[in-house]
Amino acid sequence: MADPSTCLPLTRDSVAAARVLIKPFVHRTPVVTSSSLSALASSPSAASDLTEEGKRKANPKLRLWFKCENLQKIGAFKARGAFHAIERLKREPGWLAGGGAERGVVTHSSGNHAQALSLAARTNGIPAYIVMPTISAPPKIAATKGYGANVVFSGSTSVEREAVTAKVIEETGARLVPPYDHPDIILGQGTLGLEFQEQVEASIAEENEKNGKTDTGKKRKGLDAIIAPCGGGGMLSGLALSCENTGIRVFGSEPLFQGADDAKRGYESGVRVEAVSTLTIADGLRTPVGHIPWSVIYERRLVAGFYSVSESEIKRALKLVYERLKLVVEPSSVVPLAVALYNEDFRALVEREAGEEGWDLGIVFSGGNVSLDALGKLFAEEES
Repeated sequence: MADPSTCLPLTRDSVAAARVLIKPFVHRTPVVTSSSLSALASSPSAASDLTEEGKRKANPKLRLWFKCENLQKIGAFKARGAFHAIERLKREPGWLAGGGAERGVVTHSSGNHAQALSLAARTNGIPAYIVMPTISAPPKIAATKGYGANVVFSGSTSVEREAVTAKVIEETGARLVPPYDHPDIILGQGTLGLEFQEQVEASIAEENEKNGKTDTGKKRKGLDAIIAPCGGGGMLSGLALSCENTGIRVFGSEPLFQGADDAKRGYESGVRVEAVSTLTIADGLRTPVGHIPWSVIYERRLVAGFYSVSESEIKRALKLVYERLKLVVEPSSVVPLAVALYNEDFRALVEREAGEEGWDLGIVFSGGNVSLDALGKLFAEEES
């Protein structure tokens, strides 16, 4: 990757510039709504109106909007950052003419970033070397190879992956493209936020026109808040940049299982958690927040807070998406929806701050790369 000191500043304008660069290579993914899910989110979150402590459950008014990055190329938002990273490299003086492109790019990833970088490299005729743990899911290995990458296997720990990556760089001269901890990746991922804002604004404007609303009186204009999953933080920090100075609040969401809520714990303590070891079903969120995303999320306070949910709540939200929206999403994608439906702290915040008007809440479906076998096992476990 380019030296971070030579990259564009981490601002909303830079996200807009990234959007111009990657426009020919990525989809403008759709935004969908669901009256039934909005109704569920606008009701107490269980049969009882009381919490386990005997307190009244929150009853916010929420209108949910879903940004479908599960329908993005390679099935996840990661394509945005990977294509932006390649486009920035192509503009680095001497990289194309000096043989840098011929030496290729390298990363270590067992999931969506592996596939995204492989596709971006193939599109540009550049070699890609992907270091994948031997325990990676066979479908993900096959998909990465299918995009033309040279897959190199490693052990499962971060130390082992990084050692093999360093060896590949030494042998090939390939340029490292990290999954999330780099400005070019963050700015690329943030482009989904600009699209999301525009799409919802256009839908609400059309709705206002149909309802005959005028400039007199209260009119909804767009999103009040967006909640997104957080793993390494590349997408969440990019999303936060896209919303800077717009009045739209951005929240992060994580699984609670086995300490997977590292960003939440770090945000609340003021110290970034640098290591995570968890087997949450939201496998895309098992990564600690990177240094550069943290600078946006916490140090600049562009994320308003974090909320976490249980494995059971993630499964319930996943089932609802399949039943009500008929969309293929992975468990990581539904963590923000689970927060909107089941996290009492978040729901109480909305009720308190939004009142009777409620919030137009954006939810990012980050990806849809999950096998049918894995889904079957998840739902079977929930029913047993």
